[in-house]
Amino acid sequence: MNSMRFDLSRPFDLTFALAPDLVLMAGAMILLLATAWGAETPQRQRAVGRWSIVLCVLTLAGVIYMWVAGHTAARGVVAVDAFRWATDVLVLLGAILAIAMSMDYLERERIDIAEAHVLILFATAGMMLLAAARDLMIVFLGIELMSIAVYVLAGLNRRSLRSAEAALKYFLLGAFSTGFLLYGIALVFGATGSTNIADIGAAVLERDLATNPMLLAGVGLLIVGLGFKVAAAPFHMWTPDVYEGAPTPMTAFMAAAVKAAAFATFLRMWMEAFPYLNLAWHKPLWYLAVVTMVVGNVVALMQKNVKRMLAYSSIAHAGYLLVAVVVSNFEGASAFLFYVFAYTLATMGAFAVVMALAQTGERGQQIEDYAGLWRVRPGLAIAMAVFMLALLGFPIFGGMGFFAKWYVIQAALRPPSQPKLAVWLVLTSVVSAGYYLYVVMVMFMKARPADAPAPLKVPGMTRFVIATCAIVLLVVGIWPRPVLSVARRSLPQLVHLTEDVPRAPTTQQ
Repeated sequence: MNSMRFDLSRPFDLTFALAPDLVLMAGAMILLLATAWGAETPQRQRAVGRWSIVLCVLTLAGVIYMWVAGHTAARGVVAVDAFRWATDVLVLLGAILAIAMSMDYLERERIDIAEAHVLILFATAGMMLLAAARDLMIVFLGIELMSIAVYVLAGLNRRSLRSAEAALKYFLLGAFSTGFLLYGIALVFGATGSTNIADIGAAVLERDLATNPMLLAGVGLLIVGLGFKVAAAPFHMWTPDVYEGAPTPMTAFMAAAVKAAAFATFLRMWMEAFPYLNLAWHKPLWYLAVVTMVVGNVVALMQKNVKRMLAYSSIAHAGYLLVAVVVSNFEGASAFLFYVFAYTLATMGAFAVVMALAQTGERGQQIEDYAGLWRVRPGLAIAMAVFMLALLGFPIFGGMGFFAKWYVIQAALRPPSQPKLAVWLVLTSVVSAGYYLYVVMVMFMKARPADAPAPLKVPGMTRFVIATCAIVLLVVGIWPRPVLSVARRSLPQLVHLTEDVPRAPTTQQ
């Protein structure tokens, strides 16, 4: 297949480069009109859910076509490279799994709001914009499109006070973090005269702006804004309350897809716009990664609610992914893609089990409620064990999680080597065994109380999500080479980066 090189200064080429994004947005708007004109019924909710999945699959087909065709582009406001398409595949996968889960969840909770599926589509469109963004204004548009939809999704259950609290906290803190992001964009523009990521990187090098106070302050504010979106400590305080209060499918969507899109933007921005600021900002990012890993894992040990435990687990995984940002090399970019693939499957699967075992009204989410699950629902117990071991990085049943962490560690040990950061990753991963294995122990080794309610029958779509995630994790854990090969070929196309980027010495830590 002949590849095409887009000239993004031409409207037609720019439109074609954004074709998958536009298809998803157009389809979401059509579905929104269809839902607004109809009555709220369970049948309509499921119908819109099915059409939403069809739309995601069509968009996914378009993304894969662009990926396989090998289209590229020179400087412009959007990236046209394999890294963008790989990230799009990950967020669309998360959207499909979230919609499938939400169809069963909304029916069980008697929430006949078909617009929920459309909001997932709009949030996914924002994530795809983030994956494509090569301009700070596109980054802002993508974040806002994604965030506004997710704010509403967090408060979808209007009968739940916890859901309302989650939406309010997320909205207020999200708006606050957006202020940091915008102020950072303004300072970066003031220092470099551009919002284009490639032009910013070139300006820093050509005009020797690596020590410019305005630019350094702007980058610091950008890190704060993005740190909120990826739930990095100390910008993580909203995460446990929002994850616990939001409907479970939306929590899974936030923990997996939102994190993937935000980190993809973070990684591209750092590798292309700010590699020459490495000496100034390397040390703060190094400590940010370490603090995030420590806080996420240590606080997760004290959690009794499984959703809060998974929330702090997601914070810990944000720290692991920050390692890929800190090392800022191509091995880190490929390790990021492999890691996010494994993390998305394990997270979506774990939350699907949580949803399947919860009683109406989100009851039954204490870890102790899983006692003796092996005796009454062996399939769910085995699947949850696979997901916990994958998140832990156990080398047998959680083989894919093991390889994911292994490749991040390998990236940290490549030049410029960060051995101490790799050691922190390993040590905090050991700490995580305390809460991941505790869930497994409760399911298989504790007796089930006589008065414990019997788990509800697992609906079809939720069962499909659980089975698919578990099987793929096991298969890729045994044979990771195909996925790793794709990840290694899906690197960001950096239009100005040279090999002599200044790096912080590893002895600083």
